Amino acid sequence: MIRLLLSAPASGSGKTVMTCALLSALRHRGLAPVGFKCGPDYLDPMLYAAACGIPGRTLDAFFMEPNCLRLWFARGCQNHGAAVCEGAMGYYDGLGGVSDACSTYAIARTLDLPVVLVLSVRGAALTLAAQIRGLASFRRDSHVAAVLLSGGTPELQRTLAPVLEREGGIPVLGGLPTLSQGELPSRHLGLASDVPHLSERFHALGTALEHHADLDRLAALCGGPPPDPPRLPQKPPAVRIAVAQDAAFSFLYPETVDALRDAGGEIVWFSPLQDVSLPEAVGGLYLPGGYPELYAAALAENIPLRRSIAAAVREELPTVAEGGGFLYLSASLQDSSGASYPMAGVLPGQGFPAGKLVRFGYTSLEAEADSLLFRRGESVPAQEFHHWDSTHPGEDLRAVKPLTGRSWPCAYGSPTLYAGFPQLSFAGRPVLAERFVEAAASYRNGNKYGT
Repeated sequence: MIRLLLSAPASGSGKTVMTCALLSALRHRGLAPVGFKCGPDYLDPMLYAAACGIPGRTLDAFFMEPNCLRLWFARGCQNHGAAVCEGAMGYYDGLGGVSDACSTYAIARTLDLPVVLVLSVRGAALTLAAQIRGLASFRRDSHVAAVLLSGGTPELQRTLAPVLEREGGIPVLGGLPTLSQGELPSRHLGLASDVPHLSERFHALGTALEHHADLDRLAALCGGPPPDPPRLPQKPPAVRIAVAQDAAFSFLYPETVDALRDAGGEIVWFSPLQDVSLPEAVGGLYLPGGYPELYAAALAENIPLRRSIAAAVREELPTVAEGGGFLYLSASLQDSSGASYPMAGVLPGQGFPAGKLVRFGYTSLEAEADSLLFRRGESVPAQEFHHWDSTHPGEDLRAVKPLTGRSWPCAYGSPTLYAGFPQLSFAGRPVLAERFVEAAASYRNGNKYGT
């Protein structure tokens, strides 16, 4: 099996384009590759799916302990001939930028993955050899195994490759020159589904990478046995969980779905944009994040579903609503022009464009009382990444930043509800999924909270 992790000195080096090109090339070779993203990222895994036809997965050392990382990586690798992981930020950049904890390097070390550096040739030449040597020697067990070049002309890459290999001491396998197909959407308001002919573009990138890089040598350097498949107890489905999934609510990790199923949940999909009522006989509701602000008018026009969800949540249907799902439960939501539209109205407040990233990054949520997902005194990892804010973001939990200890109240929590901007990891903390499914099963059995 081919297993590798693509990383770089910094963001903007071409990692995502290289990852998608490599996935496409390996798919063409018949290896049925799967893509993984390091860190809490919903958008890049969508691109991986377009590149190789298989949903992308995530690996996150903040949410997942080492054994948990190994388990989810092994689960994701099953029935695949190649696994391509993409790092986040710079290779050694971890918590707060001052530690390698939770970094891409930490994941490579935990999973024992060979690392292929993606180096941009824009504005640099021989100096790249110093970068190679520095990245490879900064930690004794750096796992750096090879280099792929990004950008520039084919002639420039062919000229640089042997020099950089000789001076840098690491195999340089060619790379991916600058191509028009390599322009990808922005990180915000750029959905993979909105990019025309995306699969065809990735196929062209994969063909170019096959031509300009030595993928046979890459396979030899990064080949090895697949991880041992995990042996997990299989719980029979105990209760139906309604999960929103459409263009407005698309931030959903495959691992989240797997964790809910592991806990006994039967997933029932529905669309807040198109369906007029919740699915029948459900015991729980999960509203993931996404871009509801792009579809605020359409969501508002679906009055029957808004009323159905509002009634169900008020009647204590166990509900988890993160990010965009939280905004949907609010009283109203502004779009990017400032026009306001009514939402479900279960919670107070109006969602509005903040004009910047708000409370970005990892946090830990501290619980001061028992609720649907939390128990008093617990600290649970979470993360935020959103350009919209709320006039009433909630105050039932406390968010605490790692390293600095800065904190603030956030989110709504009750025995039947979690709703807020902080997004959780059911895969990293399976007990959260177990509590959610247990509450949903109790609800379906007629045991509502307080009765």
